Formats: sequence, structure tokens, C-alpha cells
Amino acid sequence: MNYYSAVMICVMLSLILLCVLVHENERLGKRDKAIYYLTYALIGVSALSEWISIFISGNTEINSIFLRIAKCCDYVFTPMSGVAIVMQMRSRNVITKILYGVIGFNTLFQLTSFFTGWMTVISSDNTYSHGSLYGLYMAMYLVIVFLVIIQFGIYGRAFRKQNRLSLYLILILILLGIALQEVFGGGIRTSYMALTLGAAFLFIHTTELSQQKSDERIEQQKVLITTDALTGLMSRYAYSMALNNFNNEMPKDMVAFSIDINGLKEVNDNLGHDAGDELIQGASSCIEKFFPGCAYRTGGDEFVVLSRMNRKQAETITESLNKCVKAWHGNKVESMHLAIGFALAEENKDANCEELVIIADKMMYEAKSRYYKESGKDRWRR
Repeated sequence: MNYYSAVMICVMLSLILLCVLVHENERLGKRDKAIYYLTYALIGVSALSEWISIFISGNTEINSIFLRIAKCCDYVFTPMSGVAIVMQMRSRNVITKILYGVIGFNTLFQLTSFFTGWMTVISSDNTYSHGSLYGLYMAMYLVIVFLVIIQFGIYGRAFRKQNRLSLYLILILILLGIALQEVFGGGIRTSYMALTLGAAFLFIHTTELSQQKSDERIEQQKVLITTDALTGLMSRYAYSMALNNFNNEMPKDMVAFSIDINGLKEVNDNLGHDAGDELIQGASSCIEKFFPGCAYRTGGDEFVVLSRMNRKQAETITESLNKCVKAWHGNKVESMHLAIGFALAEENKDANCEELVIIADKMMYEAKSRYYKESGKDRWRR
């Protein structure tokens, strides 16, 4: 057992562990898992090929054909393992097409070199050395490295700035491991250790990003279902959730407002639903101005506010809201009038939040009745 063999055992175990982690990840689809498995398999085959070629080099008891096969596999699969890491990014562009082209050419070149000795020369003592066209392989290798760097840069643009640094550090780790081995050689065998670590960190990076995107989608969906599309106020769903929360523990200074638009049906019948929507939006803008973040649209022209204040504050804010409504003028509707009722928890100590809204609703209907009585309008046309 030498140091390089011990490192190789750790690399193989790490690749197996990565495969297990991929298998256990339920968020990954079959195609994504297949790409990860392929990446780790290519790294493993490449690493084993290099290790075997070093292990049997100089051993005259082993047929030289096995050394030639090991070196050919090393030169074929090593560039592939780097491209496989790029495959994890699931990016399809000109760079990936060029990469596949270079990989295909290198594979044909290595298979031809197996018979011609262009890449590997085996001496009489079964020791390998670089062939006459090894420089061509290194040129292709550098082209692949350069294209992988470009692909990492393109891929990084899809991330937020705070997620890019870790991605680029993964690339630097891989490149450093390869460079150390190529420059110093000998016992410095760091390429596959760096590739394995890079693959592991990239898996962590991509799965973390996937979780972030999933959380963002959930948050967006939450906003959609808790926000009323027409008015921007909180939705009926959000109102139901708030009721449940406040029914469990209601503040002593809770106040519930019930607000309704007077005459909306008449506007819809005479001026159309676009005018009715304008009226609803006008009402919601006034309500939101005085009750930011605590107003709900619970029906067509029905609004509920759950806030915290005393009676004097509730009366003052009701007066201010009515002034805002009177000053409002729309493009299709000239004026607006609201029926407003409120109920305070301190005056209805036995009521829960839902019962408080019911009391406020009764007060609102009393205000609505007064409006229709004073204006002489048909109440049933609302």
C-alpha cells in the first residue's frame, strides 16, 4: 500500500458515496440522476486507468498490452470526465457542441494511437513514455479546459451574485488539482482527487440552488394565493388564515372593520363591469392608505380590516377614510361611497375574532341602510 493507492481508495469511496446521495435525492429526476451517475463513473474509470497504468508500469511480468489499454483509457476518459461535470449544468449552447466535437475527435485519435504508438511508447522493461503526438493530446486537453472555464462562466450568469463565488471556487479547485499534477508530476497525483471534490461540491451547489429556487416558487405561490389579483389587498384565503390565528389568541385592543361599497350593482348595470372594477380598485386604494397590510378583500365589494386600536382611533380613521372616499374620482365613475362598521374587542370581551367581524358587519349594514334612506336610492340595486 502506497500513498497514491490510499488516495485512490478514498476517491473511489467518495464517488460511491456521491452516487448514493444522488440516489437518495428525491428532488432529482431520472435524467438528472443519470448525468450524475455518468459523471462519477467517468471520473472513477479515468482514475482507475491512471492508477493501473502507474501500478503496472515497469512490471515485466505483466503483458505490455494491458499497460497500453490502461493508458488509452486514461487519455480517452480523463477529458470526458471534465465534460461530464459540464453536463451537470444542463446547458445547451455552442460551447457544449464544440466540447462534444473535441471529445469525439480525441476518442478517435486515441483509438488510432493504440495501434500506432502515437501517444504511448512501451519500452522493453514495460515502462511507458509519451509518444510523438502527445503534444496534440495536450493541445486538445487545454482546449477542453478552456471551454470548460467558459461554460462555468456562462453557467454562473444564471445565479445571483452571492451564489457565483462558490461556483468559481469549485472551478479553481479542479484546475489547481490538474495543474499541480501536470506541472510537478511524479508522486503528485491530485487531478482525480480535485475532480472528485469538485464534483461533490458542484452537487452540493446545484442541489442548494435547486432548493432556493423551490423556496422562491413556494413563496411566489404563497403571494399569489394570499394577494387579491384585482386590488392588491390580501385575499379571502389570507383572511381565513388570519381569522384562525386571531381566534386562537386575539389581542385585547383588536378592532374589526367591515366595509362595503354602496351602489356597485348600479354601476355594473349602467356603466359596465370595467367601471365596477374601477370602483373596487378605488375603494381598495383608500382602504390600503389607512390600513396598510391589514386589509382583506373578502368578496366582490366587501372588505374586512383586522387592526389594533381604541375607539377614538377607530372613529378618527373612519372619518379620514370617508374624506378620502369623497375626494376620489375615477375615469369611468365620478364618485364613491362606502358603508363602514367596526367593532372593538374591548367592548365585546366574550367574542372571538370571527364573532367580532360579524358584529362589525351588522354595524356596516346599519350604515348602508342609513345611506340608502338618506339618498333615496333603491337599496336592492346596491
